[in-house]
Amino acid sequence: MSQSASEHKPHRRSANRRALEQKILGAAEITFAEHGFNGTSLEVIAEQAGISKQNMLYYFPSKESLYQHVLKSVLDLWIEKMALMEQDGDTPAVMLENYIRGKLELSRKRPYGSKVFANEVISGAAHLKFYIENDLLPQLEADMELVRSWIDDGKIDPIDPEHLFFTIWASTQTYADFSSQISLALGKSSLDEEDFRRAGDFLTHVLIKGLGIREYRE
Repeated sequence: MSQSASEHKPHRRSANRRALEQKILGAAEITFAEHGFNGTSLEVIAEQAGISKQNMLYYFPSKESLYQHVLKSVLDLWIEKMALMEQDGDTPAVMLENYIRGKLELSRKRPYGSKVFANEVISGAAHLKFYIENDLLPQLEADMELVRSWIDDGKIDPIDPEHLFFTIWASTQTYADFSSQISLALGKSSLDEEDFRRAGDFLTHVLIKGLGIREYRE
């Protein structure tokens, strides 16, 4: 066997392993969202992933381990994608609009992940406490410091930064966590991309205007 071929084998194995792990995590995310932690069995997740339970346990040795990985993958994605201070733009209005629309886009693309997260928090966040305290809260504090600087510079009204973020999180994640309710209210079988665009238009208008930002475009 040539050196080139032998070098490619480990890379292929590594890529195949990552692909299979993501397939398992995707199946687990859907199943945990639909049935909760206690209502989910490894057999159902394995069936959803299209592999044997024994094979799945090679990658994730327990339901607890798999659940922790699903929760962490969701939280890691939110922290990576949703830092206000890292949004494009050089004004509070543009940065906040990108933040709000980005949160809505995550609700559109990862609704099951959002539901797993919501169910865990509603249940007391026992599995998430460490991640929230060590990963989410430092990012939140950095973002709130940015908002405080906008207040100090007179760019936005003096508001509570904490409640600004709580409101954005609640209003954007509801389109994932309560999508069935919203769909029924709109007389639709499911929400589509246009529904999320309209939600983004409304939320950015209400929230940004509510902060007293004068340069926000109509």
